[in-house]
Amino acid sequence: MGVLSWPSDSELEKIKKIVAEMAGVAVSVVRIVVSPYRICPLGAHIDHQGGTVSAMTIDKGIILGFVPSGDSQVLLRSGQFSGEVCFSVDQIQLPKHIDKSIGNDIPSDTEECKWGSYAKGALYALQRGGNHLKQGITGFICGTEGLDSSGLSSSAAVGIAYLLALENANNLTISPTENIEYDRLIENEYLGLKNGILDQSAILLSSYGCLTCMDCKTKLHNLIHPPKVVEKNAKAKVPYKILLAFSGLKQALTSNPGYNRRVTECREAAEILLKAAGKEAEPILSNVEQEEYVAHKSKLEPDLARRAEHYFSENMRVIKGLEAWGCGNFEEFGKLISASGLSSIQNYECGCEPLIQLYEILLKAPGVYGARFSGAGFRGCCVAFVKADYAEKAASLVKNEYSKLQPDLAPHLNQETAVVICDSGDCARVI
Repeated sequence: MGVLSWPSDSELEKIKKIVAEMAGVAVSVVRIVVSPYRICPLGAHIDHQGGTVSAMTIDKGIILGFVPSGDSQVLLRSGQFSGEVCFSVDQIQLPKHIDKSIGNDIPSDTEECKWGSYAKGALYALQRGGNHLKQGITGFICGTEGLDSSGLSSSAAVGIAYLLALENANNLTISPTENIEYDRLIENEYLGLKNGILDQSAILLSSYGCLTCMDCKTKLHNLIHPPKVVEKNAKAKVPYKILLAFSGLKQALTSNPGYNRRVTECREAAEILLKAAGKEAEPILSNVEQEEYVAHKSKLEPDLARRAEHYFSENMRVIKGLEAWGCGNFEEFGKLISASGLSSIQNYECGCEPLIQLYEILLKAPGVYGARFSGAGFRGCCVAFVKADYAEKAASLVKNEYSKLQPDLAPHLNQETAVVICDSGDCARVI
């Protein structure tokens, strides 16, 4: 269905030269990890409840150039953030809430200053998995230039990049499903974020042009291929593009109580519903049958009722969306995405004025199939699927309309990347 264009040869060459200079080695021996960003068209906020979700990667993301260090030392530099990260793979890593020394290389609580903790988190996860690392890495990490990665799961992409590099340097053979669990350890145990496994799964399991479907309860996944659209000249044509429209809002999930509070509310709703149904099970909504929810939802107070309604309606949208994607019905697929966005606002009650405005602008843009928040919805961007021939026109309209509604936020955006046109991507890998 096309040719992957990311990363470009020039990007790779630039990063290899930086690493070669850092390590004092030839450019030819530098290894590269590519770890793409992900979008979640359907399945918003239900992965942590064991729901069924959909995702795909895009042709933007994290690139980590590295070489084995020849000893236990890790030395890292970043294209986005200042300073160096230095530690030894011999050091036993402890979770953030236990080891207060983790904050020593974090000048403030902003995400920009925490970049070193993901590499230490990767070491923590590998150690927890019983792996004994002997060799560190010398590396340089950067994200797609000029792109605000808020809402695209850049944290999971970074964690996975470090896992793959450390594993490669130590000749460890780790399966994608094992690395999903390792990245979950980085995020849940090491950093204390109560998210599910959607992000890691999408980044490690996706395939170009496919929609990745994952049952977050059973951990089973499959890839849904859309039918190929072939023009008269016999060239395959992708009938859609992906638009990323950025709000200019930045806030780390770990410092926003809204995300973790919603997860807790979902579990409270599940507990009440399970008790009413006379069942003993882990209090997550996937353990509640649809019929049990319908029979007992009146027992939930309003906030919990809305969280449960989002879960059950979103799960149904995913099932319908997978069928639409498999049939190449992008009109129906888009309507379901937009309905997901509305439920995220009304039932899950995430989002804020700038993001909601972006969502509404996208829905009015020419050629847009559907749109919703990307990521948790407390910062970052909106994602939309748009007819390929309308992508440029839609992007221009969204940029102009948003700048009128948010004259304070819009100027802080890089105007070249305020609205980005993307294609689907592939899974994280060492190249």
